[in-house]
Amino acid sequence: MIGFHNVSKAYNGQLVLDNINFKISPGEFVCLVGKSGAGKSTIVKLLTGEEKPDQGRVLFGSYEVNKLKPKELPPLRRKIGIVFQDFKLLPIKTAYENVAFAMEVDGRKQEEIDALVPQVLDIVGLADKQYNFPHELSGGMKQRVAIARALVHRPSVIIADEPTGNLDHYNAWEIVNLLLKINDLGTTLILATHSKEIINKINKRVITLDNGKIINDEPHGKYLLK
Repeated sequence: MIGFHNVSKAYNGQLVLDNINFKISPGEFVCLVGKSGAGKSTIVKLLTGEEKPDQGRVLFGSYEVNKLKPKELPPLRRKIGIVFQDFKLLPIKTAYENVAFAMEVDGRKQEEIDALVPQVLDIVGLADKQYNFPHELSGGMKQRVAIARALVHRPSVIIADEPTGNLDHYNAWEIVNLLLKINDLGTTLILATHSKEIINKINKRVITLDNGKIINDEPHGKYLLK
């Protein structure tokens, strides 16, 4: 499904990714691990077409992402749901409206919105909070809304970029368990994190980045960085 082939990327002359290679199969749960600046976020940007590599190929299904023009990116991005550390919710919209807005921007019909939004909010355990505004929700609930927003397009891949970074221990594990549940339902999951505890406990594939290079790729990996 996803392939990075001899990919390098530099910013202002500084090499962020140095000739990296990996593949991700449909339905996998993959953890991207690395310290700040190791290249995790750059991989996400290359996969969504926000950035282009200086060399190499980025493949997503039938797309060669590095060759896509801006007008060709929307169909690709509809196949990828992204969950951010800082939620990125619209404060003046309810949980329902935040999820619905993602569909409205995509030009979806109102009857489809009315049918799908309650479904995804129920999946993330927020059926009773759909009319609450973000300031009325806990951090964990806000992240659940963000996950619902990522799910509403029924993407084949969800990328969670440090999704537990702003959460306490309990809420962090609630979010991780929800991501595991979504993966069990067949969605490919890429989790970018620096949490040693999460990595060591969930026993999933771990790709470890250090100074722009992949230093380890294990099917049931552990946190190796010091």
